[in-house]
This record gives sequence, structure tokens and C-alpha cells, in this order.
Amino acid sequence: MSNTNHIGLNEVSASELAQKLNELLANYQVFYMNVRGYHWNIKGRQFFQLHEKFEEFYTDLLAKVDEVAERILTLGHYPIHAYSNYIDVAKIQEDKDVQDGEACVRGILQGYQALIELQREILSLASNAGDEGTAAQVGDYIREQEKTVWMLTSYLD
Repeated sequence: MSNTNHIGLNEVSASELAQKLNELLANYQVFYMNVRGYHWNIKGRQFFQLHEKFEEFYTDLLAKVDEVAERILTLGHYPIHAYSNYIDVAKIQEDKDVQDGEACVRGILQGYQALIELQREILSLASNAGDEGTAAQVGDYIREQEKTVWMLTSYLD
């Protein structure tokens, strides 16, 4: 009996990666809803600029939610899909009733920082497991999001 999954990865490693990817999925889902809320509820002089930018962010986050879930399935495991599970698992907390532009931007900055930290853990696990698919996926996310963090930080300075 083989100890590898259908894509040739060690099953124990694939299971560990799927668990971490489910944690990532939970964080993406909570963060996505936070950014949706910022988009809906932003007020003030920067409304037009931030409203449009927040839509750009949440659209990208939603695409990544689907990609992460599909990677979990590719590893031979199942993505969690209940918001109650997301709240229990996610490091990113719900951010409710935020309307101030600067507070919204700070919330987005903190969300991306949390995602990058978790994705670096996953990148290390994937590299050690020889999982190029997961490593490439989260590596791309990290690269994109580091640039976003730089831009958000510059905006707040």
C-alpha cells in the first residue's frame, strides 16, 4: 500500500498542508467579508477612491478563496465551508461597523500581514514536502501581497 496521494505527495505531508490551507481559507473568508464591509460602509472625503480600491481588493480575495479551496481538493482533502468554522479557525477577526477610511485601510493592512505570515508557514511546509504546486501558489500570493502592504503603508504615512 502506497503512502502517497493521487498527485504523488506523501499523505501525511498532504494532510498537514491541507489543514494549514484550511486555516488560510478561513482567514481569507473572514478578511474578504471585512473588506466587503469596508467597501459598503466607507464614508467621508475619500469615499470614491477607497470604495473603488476596496472593490479591487475583495474581488481578488474572492478569487483566492476559490483557488485555496481547490488546492485543498487537489491534495485529496476537503475545504471547510461553514462560516462558524471560519470564525473558529481564523486568526483574522471580524471587523464590524467600520466607516472611517483610515481605520478601514489599517484593517486591510493588518489582514494582509496576517495572510502573509500564514502563507510563509505554508510555503515552508510545501517546500519541505516537495509540493511545488502549493509552494508556487502561496509564493505568488506573498509576492503580490507584499507589494500591497508597501502601498497601504505608504498611504497611511
